[in-house]
Amino acid sequence: MKDVAAEAGVSRSTASRALSGSPLISPQTRTAVVEAARRLGYEPNRIASALRSKQSHLIGIVLNNLINASFHTIVEVVQRRAAAEGYQVMLCITDSDAGREESFLRVLASHGVDGLIVIGTGKNAATSNALLSNGVGVVNVIRAAADSAAPSVLASDREGAYEATRHLLDLGHERIGFIGGVLTTNSGRERFAGYEQALVERGIAVDEGLVERGPFDPGFGTEAVVRLLDRAPRMTALFAANHEAVFGVLPALVNAGVRLPDDLSLICHEDMPWLRCWQPAITVVDNGARELGELAMDLLLQQIERGDGRDSDSANGRAGRTYRVGAQLVRRESCAPAVS
Repeated sequence: MKDVAAEAGVSRSTASRALSGSPLISPQTRTAVVEAARRLGYEPNRIASALRSKQSHLIGIVLNNLINASFHTIVEVVQRRAAAEGYQVMLCITDSDAGREESFLRVLASHGVDGLIVIGTGKNAATSNALLSNGVGVVNVIRAAADSAAPSVLASDREGAYEATRHLLDLGHERIGFIGGVLTTNSGRERFAGYEQALVERGIAVDEGLVERGPFDPGFGTEAVVRLLDRAPRMTALFAANHEAVFGVLPALVNAGVRLPDDLSLICHEDMPWLRCWQPAITVVDNGARELGELAMDLLLQQIERGDGRDSDSANGRAGRTYRVGAQLVRRESCAPAVS
């Protein structure tokens, strides 16, 4: 740093502030210092800086996969917001393995991250609570963890599933298939609950022969569609509430010769460009992924700025608050009135 300061013709403290992004330094001085650092090949010692400031300016993202389009959007939002605030982002993909998730949480903690965004399995609340107690900010997104002291930002999954199913019922469909996540996840439980609520309100009991639940992956979607078409040939509509499974659902319907919406009306949960470009364009429940990411970062930065890594509830030993982002039914061409 002393060499950089001499090269730029400024004091050592000015050079340090310029490289740390201080708003007190003029753009001209910052440019001179940055160019001097580049000429000399200077790289700041981030670990030493973190020890001095007690901040690493690192944010970790721990998530199940990058298949899910909503996860992509949330990561993009986190990266943009983090960069604007002077943070670097470290990304960890767990493949929905709770043991791997716990390992990543511990590794990120050992690197001194200031905060964590977790789109996880919901099985590592004890680990994330320990991080909170040590001053690391934590926010759960999309999938909450039982007993977590961290705030959770969730989509209105039940309401979205209810609107999707009610739309199909309004079109005259009564034998509506459901492909969803396992009931151990909050999204799996809530989306099925919305589907069930809409049916019961119309006096229709849930037919388990029309229901498939399984892991969040395309292979399950393929298998689920094949089983439903074989087991329930009179099914006239399908609500694919497991987003990752959709990547298997649509090709399987094409392979089976099922025409949308002539043979089957279809609604998928969570939007992505691929669904808008499908022929016909697919009706979806848009879960507001961008808003989920923005709210999660608002909460995380608030924790980091307070310096205690906690929201007001977790600081008092209570379960973290749950925040909801509204879902919206986006009607396209994949649904049509039932043929009597």
